[in-house]
Amino acid sequence: MDVAPNQTIYVANLQQKIKKQELKQLLFCLFGQFGKIIDIVTMRTDRLRGQAWIVFSDISAATAALRGMQDFPFFEKPMRVSFAKSASNAVSKKKGGKAAKGKPPKAPGAAADGDAAAKAKQPGDAAAAAAAGGKRQAAAVDVGQPNPRLFVEDLPSATTAAMLEMLFQQFPGCKEVTTVPAKPGIAFIQFETEMQASVAMTGLQGFKITPTNAMKITYSK
Repeated sequence: MDVAPNQTIYVANLQQKIKKQELKQLLFCLFGQFGKIIDIVTMRTDRLRGQAWIVFSDISAATAALRGMQDFPFFEKPMRVSFAKSASNAVSKKKGGKAAKGKPPKAPGAAADGDAAAKAKQPGDAAAAAAAGGKRQAAAVDVGQPNPRLFVEDLPSATTAAMLEMLFQQFPGCKEVTTVPAKPGIAFIQFETEMQASVAMTGLQGFKITPTNAMKITYSK
């Protein structure tokens, strides 16, 4: 039986060695481009490692995320994304219902998982979605002289190179991400060509790694 579209998506086949909090931050970075996230659920138990439930504020955002991130290479493992079988605690509370304590939403069965896999993402879906959101603030930033190297600032102090790689490697030509331990909040992103750097800048300008931190991207001097 197919699972009806809803606000919560189930993500499986994730790298199991990532710490819980870091995994949440990485998933927020990747999936936040599709819409407002109201909750991310991960569990420490052995049975539920490598899985997560991401709750969006509306079904359209969840649907876009499912299509855009299906088979996305997350630490060299393709994500398996589908709609969750049950509403999350966050959604239940938002609707005024009672939430089950300590329980994540149900994962879909094999049939539902196969149905989601059949909707494998089209190349560039994630990048296109990011571009649509990033254009809102691009015009307001003095980006400097175009070149293949980008300078990123206004990042949360806890931002890691892995988080930025997940974001920028959605765009073709991303070669290297360099953070500066002595100066948290900034990073350099190297692309193969000036054009590739420009596309990534347009796509991620103003992207929020956290609800309060919108990244600012310019060409490196």
